[in-house]
Amino acid sequence: MEDLSRYYALLKDPTRRKIIEILGVQEKIGFKELREALGLGVGTVYYHLDMLSDFLEQDKQRKYRLNDRGQVLYRVLKEGSLPASLGISETFSHRLGKWLFLSPLFALTSKPLRFLPVSAAILILGAFGASLAKLEPALFFYFPYPPYTSTSIMLLFIFNWTGLFLFLETLAYAFFKRVGNDLQLFTCLGLAATPLAVFPYIYMAVPKILGSLSPSYSELEMIRQGVLVILQIWSLLLVSAAFCHGKGLRLDKGILASLTAIYLNMAVLFLLGRFT
Repeated sequence: MEDLSRYYALLKDPTRRKIIEILGVQEKIGFKELREALGLGVGTVYYHLDMLSDFLEQDKQRKYRLNDRGQVLYRVLKEGSLPASLGISETFSHRLGKWLFLSPLFALTSKPLRFLPVSAAILILGAFGASLAKLEPALFFYFPYPPYTSTSIMLLFIFNWTGLFLFLETLAYAFFKRVGNDLQLFTCLGLAATPLAVFPYIYMAVPKILGSLSPSYSELEMIRQGVLVILQIWSLLLVSAAFCHGKGLRLDKGILASLTAIYLNMAVLFLLGRFT
């Protein structure tokens, strides 16, 4: 039999358990009816369906139903048997993943208007911070001593994240045939910008915090770059989660999208001669 640990990992999520229960009882259901039963946004429902894609199938009317492996998953759910050792390890990894990807927060964006002001505030905070620290924002990167005015720096920060939104929208349609749910994706991306929006303030704070140690300029830059690398990695994870929740895709596809974005970001900067 297939490794049951995968079943347990999938069934850890209450939404996926409910989907399996609904399909196990009703045998098949349309997307609209399933969404109404779950009370979740389009992107969130698509995300969980994509996570369960190996266990589902659709008939000619595009209604979802459990395949043979899905029936096994349903039986595992009904039996409710979970080895203690497996439960401990999965609980730890599950909590770690939630912390890294801020999944509970992104799940709440199924009603994006609630969080849209927060996302906008984060982008404004990042734009103002970049202007104040005199850092040129280049999406996932920053460069000191920009040849721009403060207003231009602020607009550039907003433009970068708006451009990322448009790129992910295009990617979702071109490769995954996902359309709509634009507002949730934009809201999620605003939240995903938090680490890089905070970096300019850390950049300015480092010399003050380490002032008593009298670090050299090179030491300050090394510390700043180290912090930036950490925040870049976290931002990549958050952009992946934003793409998943905004377009209802599995995390592996979200990571692929965010890696594509940063590789293109680097390629453009190389062409512009920003990396020497």
